[in-house]
Amino acid sequence: MRRADRLFQIVQALRGGRRTTAAALAEKLEVSRRTIYRDIADLQSTGVPIDGEAGFGYVMQEGFDLPPLMFDSDEIVALVAGARLVQAWGGAAMARAAEEALAKIDAILPAAARARARAVHVHSLGLGVAPELRERIDRIEQAVEQSERLELAYCDEAGAETLRVVRPLGLWFWAPAWTLVSWCELREDFRMFRLDRIARMTDAGRFRPERGRKLSDFYASMQDKDREIVNR
Repeated sequence: MRRADRLFQIVQALRGGRRTTAAALAEKLEVSRRTIYRDIADLQSTGVPIDGEAGFGYVMQEGFDLPPLMFDSDEIVALVAGARLVQAWGGAAMARAAEEALAKIDAILPAAARARARAVHVHSLGLGVAPELRERIDRIEQAVEQSERLELAYCDEAGAETLRVVRPLGLWFWAPAWTLVSWCELREDFRMFRLDRIARMTDAGRFRPERGRKLSDFYASMQDKDREIVNR
C-alpha cells in the first residue's frame, strides 16, 4: 500500500469521533505500530486535528474534511469507462449524473491527468437503452432505496401476462438486459424479472424489510444452491 493511501485510511478510520488505538490501525493496515505513530505525527504536523497519544488511542475532531482526492492513470480510465457505460445503459437520472460526474472530474484534474481522461477510448457499442426503459430503471432504483412495493404486469417468454406485487431489492445488469431482484408476494419467494418484459408498473405501498426476505438472504440462497451443485 502506498504511504499516501495508508494516510488516507488512517484519517478515514479516525473520522466521526471514533477512538482507535495504534495497535488496531497497525493490524488493519498490516504495518508496525511504529509506522502508525510516525504517520499520525506527520498528519498532526500538517494540521489534521488528531488528538491522543500512544497507549491511549487516537481520535479526530469532528468536522474535518479531506481535500479532493487525486486519481492515478488506471483510476481515471476506470472512472471514465464506467461513466460512459452508465450513460449508454443506465437509467435517465443515472445517465445525467454520469455526464455531470465526468464534467466535474475533468474540471478538477491537472492538465496531464485531464489529457489522459480525454484520451480514454472505451465506448459502448449499440443503441443502449430505450427512453421508457431508462425511466423504469430509475423508478425501480428509487423503489429499492425507499422500500416501496410495486405491482407489475409481467409477461413471460410466451407473452402471457400475470400480476405480481413485489418488494424490490436490487437491479442486476446482464448486458444488454436489466433484471429486478425482488421478493415476490405471489410466490412467497425470491424472483428475478426482466425489465423489458414489464408491461405496466404501479406503486403498491411501502414495506418493512424482514428477516429472510432481504437482498442478503437472496445472496445466501444463491450460495446454498451453488454449494448443492458442487456437492452433487
